[in-house]
Amino acid sequence: MDTPDHPSPSPSTRPSTRRLLVPGLIFIGMVVAIISSLGAPLIPTIATTDHISLDAAQWALTVTFLVSALATPTMGRLGDGPHRRRVIIASLGIVTAGAVLAALPFGFTLLMVGRALQGVGLGLTPLGIAVARDALPPERARPTVAMLSITTVAGVGLGYPITGLIAQYGGLHAAFWFGAAVSALALGVAVILIPSSAHHPRRRLDVLGATLLGAALAGLLLAISEGESWGWGSPRLIGDIVVSLAVLAGWAVLELRRPYALVQLRLLTRRAVLTANVGVLLAGIAMYLLISLVTRFVQTPTSSGYGLGASVAVGGLVLVPFSAGSLAANRITPVVLRRARAELLLPIGSVVVLLATVLFTYARASLWELVVLMGIAGLGVGAMFAVMPGLIVGAVPPHETGSATSFNQVIRYVGYAAGSAMSAVVLQTRTAPGHLLPAASGYTLAGLIGCGVWVVTAAVSLALPLLPTRTAALLRIGCS
Repeated sequence: MDTPDHPSPSPSTRPSTRRLLVPGLIFIGMVVAIISSLGAPLIPTIATTDHISLDAAQWALTVTFLVSALATPTMGRLGDGPHRRRVIIASLGIVTAGAVLAALPFGFTLLMVGRALQGVGLGLTPLGIAVARDALPPERARPTVAMLSITTVAGVGLGYPITGLIAQYGGLHAAFWFGAAVSALALGVAVILIPSSAHHPRRRLDVLGATLLGAALAGLLLAISEGESWGWGSPRLIGDIVVSLAVLAGWAVLELRRPYALVQLRLLTRRAVLTANVGVLLAGIAMYLLISLVTRFVQTPTSSGYGLGASVAVGGLVLVPFSAGSLAANRITPVVLRRARAELLLPIGSVVVLLATVLFTYARASLWELVVLMGIAGLGVGAMFAVMPGLIVGAVPPHETGSATSFNQVIRYVGYAAGSAMSAVVLQTRTAPGHLLPAASGYTLAGLIGCGVWVVTAAVSLALPLLPTRTAALLRIGCS
């Protein structure tokens, strides 16, 4: 007998197709991670190739996150209805077209258009989670959902060195052609394997809600990404933040009154969902802070007195242990879950990554130390991200899976952007006037800040699941 939390597999999923569905979904998730990794390591190459400033080249990364903020909530809601298969296939088609445009040697403007189209792909992971929950039996759906969440982390550690190596030896456009090839392959996989969701009831799309939420999140991401170039105290930045928060507040009021809301805000007050959303925001900040610091530190010239002077390819290879640790965590997590509640893995994972961040803060003189600490960080982050989707999926009705996990995904990207920006800001405060490189103390200070964020993450992850039932009920009443 079906239950709300464990629906039977989709009637359109044949057993032969179902066997290939899990590796197909994981491959699509890895493609999403590769798409996101095409930005950061290639920014210096983009600036050199197109003869633009680093600030301008940064938009090749920023525009992808902005479009994802606009597209992901809408894709998540459409994915909860009968159009999920079409949304996934259309999104991968858009991503492939964007990769081709970015690969063509016709200047920065066309590259920007291509990167904007690729931003649609960052909303695919929640749809993959919805497919797994709908098409697979519970005993296969749970580990698949965990693995899909980890691919967005592990894929960064794999995508950075791959794209870095291709760009170093084949040039900028070769890296984007690689992105086009894997996107096209993922499109073929989706056409063959993604089952129909036509049996789901049609749900009205909240167009106004999608527009308001996308605009608010895009405004906040823009402020985070461009804060350093605009000036963190500039009227332009403050105005952007104030307007974005006002739009976000207006969106929340609208959603609470709509019967067909884009995101059911009352579901977000459930303890498991609240824990996952707050945890992913803080973990995203601290994770990308560490990744940004490590990749920059490795490539800092030895003339600085502290850097390792490695190439962009080596800077990416340092992240491979992070991916390996994340994948290993997916194997270890089920064993731990037999003896402990899922919520406990969040503070445990936070403490593990805290250890890695402490090691970076005080022991980063050689490459092997960075390799070890990134492996440790991968274990902690992988454990946390493995259980977060399960907390959400177990707490929301099946027909809200895509919407709820999409909202969590957007929060994750906000955390990523904030962590990357935070690393740049802290290092800039330790850069003397007229100098290009920060002092070594900048990395120590940034590491200590990262340690603080992980301590807060562990504390919050412990406290929220213990929130008294009465307090949780008051939160729901406040959303009524």
